[in-house]
Amino acid sequence: MPIYWAFLTYMLLKPGTENQEYWFMFSGIDKVLHVSIFAMLGFSFIATFPKIKFSYFFQIILIYAFLTEIFQEEMGLGRSMESLDIVADTIGCLIGYYIYKVLVKRFF
Repeated sequence: MPIYWAFLTYMLLKPGTENQEYWFMFSGIDKVLHVSIFAMLGFSFIATFPKIKFSYFFQIILIYAFLTEIFQEEMGLGRSMESLDIVADTIGCLIGYYIYKVLVKRFF
C-alpha cells in the first residue's frame, strides 16, 4: 500500500512531457487512467483498512485527489489542475471500494 501510494504520487506530480501519439490513445484517455489508478488506490486502501468508516475512506481519498491536483498546478512542472480529474479520481475510488465490498461479500 505505501509503495503504491508513493508511486502514484510520483506519477501524478512528475514533470509533464510532450504527449506522443500512440495507436491506443484517444481523447479522454487521461480520465480513464485517473479512474483506473484511483480504483486501484481505493481497493488497496479499503483492503488494508477494512474496518474504516466509508465517510473517512472517502474523505481521505478525496483530500488526496484535491492535493495532487493543487500541487500539479502550483509546482509549475508542466502539469495543470483539472476539475474533471478530481471527478474521475472520485469515481475511481468509489469503484475500487465497491469492488472490494462485492468480493468480500461473495467470497468471505
